[in-house]
Amino acid sequence: MSNFFEEAGNFIWETAKIVVVSLLIILPIRYFIVQPFFVRGESMQPSFNDKDYLIIDELSYRFDAPGRGEVIVFRFPQDPSQYYIKRIIGLPEETIEIKNGEITIVNRAHPTGFTLKESYLNENTPGEIKIKLDDNEYFVLGDNRDASSDSRRWGPLAKHLIIGRAWLRIWPFNEAHAIKAPAY
Repeated sequence: MSNFFEEAGNFIWETAKIVVVSLLIILPIRYFIVQPFFVRGESMQPSFNDKDYLIIDELSYRFDAPGRGEVIVFRFPQDPSQYYIKRIIGLPEETIEIKNGEITIVNRAHPTGFTLKESYLNENTPGEIKIKLDDNEYFVLGDNRDASSDSRRWGPLAKHLIIGRAWLRIWPFNEAHAIKAPAY
């Protein structure tokens, strides 16, 4: 009978070691490197649909600034307990103007501005706005512009609210792929 208790004790000890080692590996990855994210709603269609399952890269923005066209996950400025997904359109210190369905961006490289060509959209951008971004602000829009609560409604996004960039789509399986920012 003592052999049974000894084997049971060894089994419990070995299982506990596996659990502890697994947690020491998985938890830092989950909280500092990548994070799962479910898309909710229609604001990113046609690029992403409701219930798409994405992996968010939380590490790269610690070494490099977010770029135009990247799809990001961030804490909603008006309620940081909520997470949103949108595309970066405007970068820090740029002026963004939406007029007649077109987005014009003025920055140091283009002091007279350039029109943003968005091949991933099915529609023009509704509304009219002109906004100058500070040195730590981004202008973000959903790809489904008619069904998106974004910077047109609640203003620029502060950099500290950005969680990370969409890196992989893993669900639905038939649409699994790495997510790349478009070339403008």
